[in-house]
Amino acid sequence: MQNIISWFEIPAVNFERAVNFYQTLLSIEIVQQEVLGTRMGFFPSNDNIVSGALVQGDDYSPASDGVLVYLNGGQDLQTIMDRVENAKGKILVPKTLISEEMGYFGIFIDTEGNKMAVHSKK
Repeated sequence: MQNIISWFEIPAVNFERAVNFYQTLLSIEIVQQEVLGTRMGFFPSNDNIVSGALVQGDDYSPASDGVLVYLNGGQDLQTIMDRVENAKGKILVPKTLISEEMGYFGIFIDTEGNKMAVHSKK
């Protein structure tokens, strides 16, 4: 087992708004499609990385008090944190050192009300 996590889904109330937020935040393209009645926006992936999707469907509700997903912040998560408020999110914890060995983290609320985090070594 290479990764404990194999997939994640981030609930959205306003799907287009959520897609725009994460595309802006992460400078990525999110591919959209409907799967079994659920709108899904897929983050980039390949066989070697863990990935996930934005989802909008009857069984999905955004939350700020549940599981906390840490997105990969690349070389320096500050680049992503600098985009949070411009993309209409809210920073809860700015870039913060965990330890020299573990790196840094930051926490934000996305446009849908999900509490999310980002991590990087620098």
